[in-house]
Amino acid sequence: MKYDHIELTILSPKGTIYKGGVDNVELPGKAGRFQILPNHAPIISSLQKGAIVYKVDDDERRLEVNGGFVEMNGLMVVVCIE
Repeated sequence: MKYDHIELTILSPKGTIYKGGVDNVELPGKAGRFQILPNHAPIISSLQKGAIVYKVDDDERRLEVNGGFVEMNGLMVVVCIE
């Protein structure tokens, strides 16, 4: 079954920064930037300093991070940042 959004959670040591549905999320991976779309294959990756960019409806949001990691499983994406 295909879905048109993913559930994104962004966590920091201070708490939850964002939790909700997004169309896609672009991340600063250690090997370069990559994008996660609905129905993406499961992934675990480390992140480097850069911007997390995610789209909610027609609103593009940007969050600068110093690093962290991401896990995608099914339609759930969890990003833990420094």
